[in-house]
Amino acid sequence: MWQFPKVVAHRGGGKLAPENTLAAMRCGLAYGFKAVEFDVMLTQDEVPVLMHDPDFGRTIKETAGGTGSVATTLASSLTQMDAGSWFSAEFAGERVPLLWDVLQFCREQQIWMNIEIKPSPGTAERTGAVVAQMVLDFYRQYPVPASLMPLFSSFELEALAQAQRVAPEIARAALFERVPPDWQQRLQELGAVALHTNHKVLTPELAHSIKQAGYGLFCYTVNDAARAREIVGWGVDAFCTDRIDLIGADFLA
Repeated sequence: MWQFPKVVAHRGGGKLAPENTLAAMRCGLAYGFKAVEFDVMLTQDEVPVLMHDPDFGRTIKETAGGTGSVATTLASSLTQMDAGSWFSAEFAGERVPLLWDVLQFCREQQIWMNIEIKPSPGTAERTGAVVAQMVLDFYRQYPVPASLMPLFSSFELEALAQAQRVAPEIARAALFERVPPDWQQRLQELGAVALHTNHKVLTPELAHSIKQAGYGLFCYTVNDAARAREIVGWGVDAFCTDRIDLIGADFLA
């Protein structure tokens, strides 16, 4: 059963702010969103940071120019890079945030989080373990109500398995671009509470099967209100959106 928010701001602020930044979190909050999704991967020194792409170029502009990757860059260097100017001049100088800092921000603002574990190639197990340990340590130090405890999700099921081992008390959801025939077995092995998938590949029959099996069903990334209503009619519990200006946080209230 889905016990989490129903409409979630994708990567913090959707299309209105540079993704996976504190500016994006503030943007989502300004639009009334108390639920966000974002991506986390590890730096060279295994510090969890918010980032979607393993390589620089799309959202990262190094202060000294050049190219690189998250997995080959120290956190002290990465967090000095410009993660905002690619979006607009207004956000020039916005930095790559540490996961710890985002956990603090969301706790202070009472924002629920879908933390997508997004490993660089070849680092799935280690990323899952390190991210889960940090989140567990944070909430042991700074407790929150059960309603604010986050949900881990990942396309990399090895990462989720490690999160399960390290922090079994934090809920998990398996992410699939296309739902495989053995989806139920995979969710059972991970002790997952939900299945997350692309709304474009969902069918009414598949949605019914997932719900009948007792799992939560979450879709990404839904930017059209009519489509959102359609899939909710199929049984979808929740979704994330880039269009936080068109689909409000209370859309399914």
